Amino acid sequence: MAGQIELSDLELPQLQQVKQQLEEEFSHLTSSYGQLKQAQAKFADCLDSVDNLTPKNAVGSWIWSIDEFQRYKKHFASLTALNLYVPGQLADVDNVIVDIGTGYYVEKSTKDAIKFYKAKIEYVKGNVDKLQQAISGKQNNLRGEMGESLCIRSIGF
Repeated sequence: MAGQIELSDLELPQLQQVKQQLEEEFSHLTSSYGQLKQAQAKFADCLDSVDNLTPKNAVGSWIWSIDEFQRYKKHFASLTALNLYVPGQLADVDNVIVDIGTGYYVEKSTKDAIKFYKAKIEYVKGNVDKLQQAISGKQNNLRGEMGESLCIRSIGF
């Protein structure tokens, strides 16, 4: 196959450089995997929130006990990263505003929002699966042939 190099033809410094490059690629893939899993979890949270909208939780008191706050925390809007919340009421549980990415928001029916988030979750899941395969391949390269070649070269064979 054109473009392939036999590891047995490389000297120790070249093998170490190839190993370092594989480790960097592996680290990048692992980081990307974590980010995709976070995105998947956020979409799942959004789906859960939209899926749980009912007319009964559109109306409520503005005074909440700590227990009520913990139970209905989803109906509070987070204002800061320091967990500052304000109570909110939904005027319309049949339509929601959906963040479709890059700062754009659209109004969708709850039914369409649920479809949107399910599709996003499936899309991200597909990418996570592909990335997991790539990570496994890099991991096998690092442990398999690369490790054997480095071991043999460092011993002096």
